[in-house]
Amino acid sequence: MTLEGVYYDGMSTHVSVNRKTDRELWTASEFLDWLAPGVHADLIDGERFMHSPVSLRHANLLNFVDRLLGSYIELKDLGKLYREVVAVRLSARNVFLPDLAFFTTEQVPRLGATFASEAPALVVEALSEWSADRDVGPKFAEYEHAGVREYWVLDPETLAHRFYRREGEIFVEFATGEPVIRSEVVRGFWMERAWLDPDHLPKIAEALARLK
Repeated sequence: MTLEGVYYDGMSTHVSVNRKTDRELWTASEFLDWLAPGVHADLIDGERFMHSPVSLRHANLLNFVDRLLGSYIELKDLGKLYREVVAVRLSARNVFLPDLAFFTTEQVPRLGATFASEAPALVVEALSEWSADRDVGPKFAEYEHAGVREYWVLDPETLAHRFYRREGEIFVEFATGEPVIRSEVVRGFWMERAWLDPDHLPKIAEALARLK
């Protein structure tokens, strides 16, 4: 079959929603075989979803968190942070490319050559118009089920950022309305909620100096 100019020869599964609608479900292996460098997509419950361009507010906020968190992780030698370039296989029909994925020093040696086969310790997703319902719906549930320890959901438009931490088998929200967000997964890392406004982002060097 042909998908947007890419030929794929896998044995996908077809299911019928009704008499007129036939849905194709991919396995994680099929999706990973299809996925190519520079292609940003998620496999969610067997269905492929392409990533779309985001707003500058979205990009600026994610750039800030990426650089601040990544610099801190490198400084403290806590592991590796990846930005939407590493595919994470979570189950037989779910493969995501998180906006940000943190793997601890213990996890890093177990990462594969082309994809991660275990859940990140921390995932950050920034909401966009095309992704919001999936980030707080099926992806939320799969991250929870797969064992992600912290899940940060950033909203660059409304600034209604939410932070979740694993308690037992489920995510529980923490730092609700608090001015400072402290991570348990990234040891010693914290940030002010006021820093997460795309219109008033602090300088990375200044914020990092506060963390030191």
